[in-house]
Amino acid sequence: MLRPAILLLSILSILILPTAAQYRSFSTVSLVPRPQHVKEQQGHFILNANTRIYLNPDQQYLEFTAQQLAQEIKKITGQQPQVLFKNPRKRGSNFIYLTLTNTPDTLGPEGYSLKVEPTKIILAANQPAGIAMGLQTINQLLPLTQTLAPVTIPALEITDKPRYSWRGLHLDVVRHFFPVADVKKYIDYLAMHKLNTFHWHLTDDQGWRIEIKKYPKLTEVGGWRDGTIIGHALERPQQFDGKRYGGFYTQDEIREVVQYAKDRHITIVPEIEMPGHALAALAAYPELSCTGGPFKTEQAWGIFEDVFCAGNEQTYSFLQDVLSEVSALFPGQVIHIGGDEVPKTRWQACPKCQAKIAAENLKNEHELQSYFIERIGKFLKTKGKRIIGWDEILDGGIPGNALIMSWRGTAGGIKAAEQQHGVVMTPTSHLYLDYYQGEQQLEPLAFGGYTPLSKVYSFNPTPDKLTASERRFILGAQANLWTEYIPTFKHVEYMLFPRIAAASEVFWTNPENKNFTDFAERMQQQYQRYEALGINYSTSAYQVKQHIAIDTAQRQATIAFTSDATGAQLFYTTDGSSPTQASQLYTAPFTVNKTATIKAASFMDGRLMDEPTTTKLTLHQAFARPVKLQNKPSRYFPGQGAATITNGLNGSLNQNDGQWLGFATDNLEAIIDLGKSTTISRISSSHLQNMLANIFLPTQLEFAVSEDGKKFKTVKTIVNTTDPLKGGIFTQAFTAEFAPVKVRFVKVIARNIKVCPPKHRSAGKTAWLFVDEVVVD
Repeated sequence: MLRPAILLLSILSILILPTAAQYRSFSTVSLVPRPQHVKEQQGHFILNANTRIYLNPDQQYLEFTAQQLAQEIKKITGQQPQVLFKNPRKRGSNFIYLTLTNTPDTLGPEGYSLKVEPTKIILAANQPAGIAMGLQTINQLLPLTQTLAPVTIPALEITDKPRYSWRGLHLDVVRHFFPVADVKKYIDYLAMHKLNTFHWHLTDDQGWRIEIKKYPKLTEVGGWRDGTIIGHALERPQQFDGKRYGGFYTQDEIREVVQYAKDRHITIVPEIEMPGHALAALAAYPELSCTGGPFKTEQAWGIFEDVFCAGNEQTYSFLQDVLSEVSALFPGQVIHIGGDEVPKTRWQACPKCQAKIAAENLKNEHELQSYFIERIGKFLKTKGKRIIGWDEILDGGIPGNALIMSWRGTAGGIKAAEQQHGVVMTPTSHLYLDYYQGEQQLEPLAFGGYTPLSKVYSFNPTPDKLTASERRFILGAQANLWTEYIPTFKHVEYMLFPRIAAASEVFWTNPENKNFTDFAERMQQQYQRYEALGINYSTSAYQVKQHIAIDTAQRQATIAFTSDATGAQLFYTTDGSSPTQASQLYTAPFTVNKTATIKAASFMDGRLMDEPTTTKLTLHQAFARPVKLQNKPSRYFPGQGAATITNGLNGSLNQNDGQWLGFATDNLEAIIDLGKSTTISRISSSHLQNMLANIFLPTQLEFAVSEDGKKFKTVKTIVNTTDPLKGGIFTQAFTAEFAPVKVRFVKVIARNIKVCPPKHRSAGKTAWLFVDEVVVD
């Protein structure tokens, strides 16, 4: 939830949102990503049995794209136009003409111009990639399904080109494996959305998915694991299914996929993880580790201490051999070498690593990693390749001419651009598609986080703080799909669609041509397109977001609803019952002045579009009363300030939902002013435990009351008996009940465990205390 002041502004803005028409929306054309320039004209081009597709005789390399267009037309009309190589002067009429011309240089290698007239369609570009991009625009102008009616394409002129040269989409095939047919379909989805870079994550702790001829055990051993973790990795105790799982791509299959992508003007960037995330490789060749093993291909998700030994020359020989075969398979100029999440524990204790640090005059293990990455980069340069790595490769200095993939926010990308290194922005906050896209309790199990459609759309890959000369190093952006919790390709589609559409517009369209309201309206046709294609897309964009603003003077709440989709009607109840189309229709924000359970849902054409969302608002004695905190919450978890704990709302299991106050080592010590002497007999304080995120329940709570706010009398002390090492994510309310007493002030002290306890993976490090609500009755 937003802060109250922001919520009030948000509610007002909901009432005065500009219409999409104010953003030059298309009356008949709903294209995603939105082209840079569109001018609608009078009339239509009619496709019929006599329509032909023409190419210049000297441009036969466009035939594949032309045949793709012909096949798309056949799907709609039942008739496939002929593709002919014919002199432009002898074309006549009723044709589609694809041509490479000396169009303005401003179109670049992927830009295109499209002119639809009643007698002809002309698609022109500087290079074949531009023709391929224009083809996707034509596809979206065609009807969604086969029809016997005349097929018309509206007359218009489009001049279009991408904002960024790197428009990427990532797929992790390690945690869960997807066969070649699925990978090809994934590439089709990139092409549909004018994306041009497929980041193929091929190796990790849980599997090695690419055949390497010189090292067959990489796939024979590392390609398989003896089981897979059940449920979320944070749950304790961990459980495993005991089922052998794995698979890999042969080199012939790799070549097949590479060609498939190349035909669609998509470059594949393979990722071979190093020096960390290497347990699958170490299971096959344990001598490449610091300890010598033995190891097994990992069955759980996480970060593991055993990594490639950076002091062992055999490691470098092995990786050079592997990368030689990888380089021969992938014609693109860039290879991803990972570089993320590398624990240094083994290196610190390894004589070979320490000897390497001394021999190379390195300061520490961070510089050893930089040495490792730079050495690999120099080798790949001899193969005509350039490395890209996750932003951890910045630690210890940026190696050589490495490109940086900034995933832990944008700070790493900014740092790299300032040092004139190419950057691809892919922050978890906006572009991790394995994160929840709707309310957690309404979605399939996911990694965590929250990246709904509107948040993806809001991202700007080029930070404002960069200078004009530095901004040119922002090559583009990429959305990532990690598959720990995505076991099937149908689930891949669910997590990908419709957020891929938002990402595509972020990567393609200039900011001045973007507006989320307009985008949401255009997406209505895209949803129909997904239906027609049989794509298992998510309807989470239709989930109703409930915005709650607390009026402290009137001690009531104002409720406003929004969603990331347009065209639906919103119905709601306040008694906890499920809304139907017979429930209250939402037309404007409304007030609630008593305890209520608000449920809201979207309906379109009689259809419930997604599960109802629920907000429980509790108006207790401390509701909307002022709070003083002895210790300030962390700037990372500020909630809505001190008032968070008396706003009548409980937090979810997501500590980032804005309803939690987080304290690093400090205690919660809150004094609530009830405004006047009030008879109470119960105080409850609600807290979160997420042990693997270093969030623990309080060790002890003290509840006290006062009439003057100075002298407090303790009414109850509660010692927490819940094991701090208890796994999972859960909330727990600690309640003090006592004989009725008339007081004005209430004090709650919840004591922080201070540091992570013994046997915890972060034992001795900072522990967090989280609180969402103090209820007084």
